[in-house]
Amino acid sequence: MRGTEKKIERIVPGSIAEELGIEPGDLLVSINDRPVGDILDYHFLSQNSELVVLTRKADGEEWEFTIEKDEDEDLGLEFSEGLLDEYRHCSNKCIFCFIDQLPKGLRRTLYFKDDDTRLSFIQGNYVTLTNVSDADLKRVIEYRLSPINVSVHTTDEDLRKRMLGSRFAGDIMRKMKMLADAGISLNAQIVLCRGINDGEQLDRTLNDLSSLSPQMESAAVVPVGLTRYREGLYPLEALTKEDAAAALLQIGRVQERMLETKGTRFVYASDELILLAGAELPSEEEYEGYPQLENGVGMLRLLIEEVRFYLEEAVPSDPERTVSIATGMLAKPFIEELALAVSRKYKGLTIKVYGIRNKFFGSSITVSGLVTGQDIISELKGEDLGERLLIPVNMLRIGEKVFLDDVTTDDLERELNTEVFVTDNDGYSFVTAITGDVKPPINDRRQLYEQTDSSNRRET
Repeated sequence: MRGTEKKIERIVPGSIAEELGIEPGDLLVSINDRPVGDILDYHFLSQNSELVVLTRKADGEEWEFTIEKDEDEDLGLEFSEGLLDEYRHCSNKCIFCFIDQLPKGLRRTLYFKDDDTRLSFIQGNYVTLTNVSDADLKRVIEYRLSPINVSVHTTDEDLRKRMLGSRFAGDIMRKMKMLADAGISLNAQIVLCRGINDGEQLDRTLNDLSSLSPQMESAAVVPVGLTRYREGLYPLEALTKEDAAAALLQIGRVQERMLETKGTRFVYASDELILLAGAELPSEEEYEGYPQLENGVGMLRLLIEEVRFYLEEAVPSDPERTVSIATGMLAKPFIEELALAVSRKYKGLTIKVYGIRNKFFGSSITVSGLVTGQDIISELKGEDLGERLLIPVNMLRIGEKVFLDDVTTDDLERELNTEVFVTDNDGYSFVTAITGDVKPPINDRRQLYEQTDSSNRRET
């Protein structure tokens, strides 16, 4: 088994591994006489209640442990490589790929495209299944990996091959049906491109996906994002207001049918698509627990409801302070409405909301997660921002205070001459960051547009 061992980076305090005397630097050789190929093997093999675990010390001495534990109780081993294996690179040439639309000169990890089914299970990433063999699918089924999130875009075989730029992309329905028939839960994503997979093609895709219900649990429809760096790429056009409105009608028809027949609306439009159409946000009930939140579906509604709930329960002080908020142009009207509600509850507050125009990627990019530090500086330089400037955590690289353009929050503080405060995306954090009552913790979130390579696993 030499060559397949996995180096143990850390032992969780109070865990089974610590009790047994396993140490950082030891090698995990096997579990129940089976080598551990990657993180999925580790999770699957270690969940049993009876285990035989073989480790090797740095001096070559092997230790074998017979373990009885509760099912699914973790051993407490953490590894230096998150997947215990190389990340699978995306081999597609999607006509709408956001990474292909990045300018040159950004940090290297921004250009890495993953298409790894393991990341779908572990982190919720969306994968195309084009580089997944039937053997891989059988392992997903054997290990009961669920849910698997799939970037579908279209179920028309020929069109999907063209959209994804891969001759292996056409059999998506067969692969998803194979998983669904085996009881694996699925979620789908559709990036809507004008004149390509909209109209009749969108109807077909939604009908095909709904036929896999209930294992296909939800689908999201999001408009394609187009930056100004598209020279030499497929000539895509941004969706118009009329395009977005037409897509909402199609989504609404499927929702009505699915609600009547399956008891779920099933398909949801992203906030961006709704606002592009000039429509009202759906009620909280209509989001059915927000199953597609990471696709930007219901994020604004959830924030609104959380702020309202917190303000109803809050016992406000009367701070005399001025606070500024930087956000994307898409969310600006909603952030202004919420800021007004906070200032009505907390007398003495002055709250300024600034929508940051995206000069870096182009004016058609309006979401806050793609706002860069240099654009914030350009927009706010010389403004009286008060005691602090609030920015949402999704503008930053995970675990760091760095924007997509490598500008840091320290750079912002120096250039704008005010404290920069990073707030999480929930209503409690929003209100307390404004009022200064409590400094909320920042929770990790999964990046939508950035993945990593083996040089820095923490970025995923």
